[in-house]
Amino acid sequence: MKRKKRTPKRKTNAPKPRYRVRNWAQYDRALVQRAALTLWIADDLPNHWHPPATPKRGAPQRYSDYAIEVMLTLREVYQLTNRAAEGLMRSLFQLAQIDLPVPDHSTLSRRGRKMSVRLPKRSQEKPLHLAIDSSGLKVYGEGEWKVRQHGASKRRTWRKVHLAVDCASGLVMAVAVTDARVHDSTVVEPLLAAVECPLASVAADGAYDRRRVYEALVRHSSGVQIAIPPRRDARIWQHGNCKAPPHPRDENLRFIRRCGRRRWKAWCGYGRRSLAESTVSRLKRLFGSGLRGRLLSVQDVSVRIRCCALNVMTGLGMPESYAVVAG
Repeated sequence: MKRKKRTPKRKTNAPKPRYRVRNWAQYDRALVQRAALTLWIADDLPNHWHPPATPKRGAPQRYSDYAIEVMLTLREVYQLTNRAAEGLMRSLFQLAQIDLPVPDHSTLSRRGRKMSVRLPKRSQEKPLHLAIDSSGLKVYGEGEWKVRQHGASKRRTWRKVHLAVDCASGLVMAVAVTDARVHDSTVVEPLLAAVECPLASVAADGAYDRRRVYEALVRHSSGVQIAIPPRRDARIWQHGNCKAPPHPRDENLRFIRRCGRRRWKAWCGYGRRSLAESTVSRLKRLFGSGLRGRLLSVQDVSVRIRCCALNVMTGLGMPESYAVVAG
């Protein structure tokens, strides 16, 4: 059999674009404020340290869910262990002269398995422009250097993190943690269930080119513009002689056949999908690309805590960059 000749890549002499930050002073203050303890610990923390009294039978809990969530946030932000987070909180209470008990590392580990962490919601008057993407976080296994030198072994285990990002603000609106073998299209409906606002557009890569994804998006928001590239050998799902309205995927495919894939990307705003990739990159650079927990419930709580902290950091300030025109 003859091998197909690979088409050589086009060489362009265009220089690489350069960018500058317009609001560097504000962004610099936001970077400094990310590590401030006063950002993650509220002034009224002692008032919410113990849970309110309930009429339920049995011994009440000693620490509230808010206290456990604060300690888990400190653990993820400063990349500590449970014992180190316990020591940090004890020293802070000692310096502030606060006479309150601190949960030990075993209590923090036990309560962290059943925590229900919700992402902070903001009121949205206009429909959202959403970008969906997924990436992997390593549970255990060799590092990248060992894999490049000697190959990967069978004990490398990953978890897949699915994110739904607001393109306007950069906030994580929904998150889900699944096994690495779960397909991306099966998690779209749970992500949309967590997004209560109507959608104006959704951008995702070709892995989401499935019927279930389009059906979930249309059920959530009628008239939403879907920017998902069809496969190269894609065919029309619903022909013109049907009584049903035109399928959004077929409209994208017809536009690509008529004008090309590049013009379709510019027309539907497919470039917004890169904002989800940037959010995944920020999540890994700030909190690491691995997970310390071994149970899926613990890993889910850890990722949700990271996303909540990332939203807080995003709210402090983001860079406003612009391209520098070479003169």
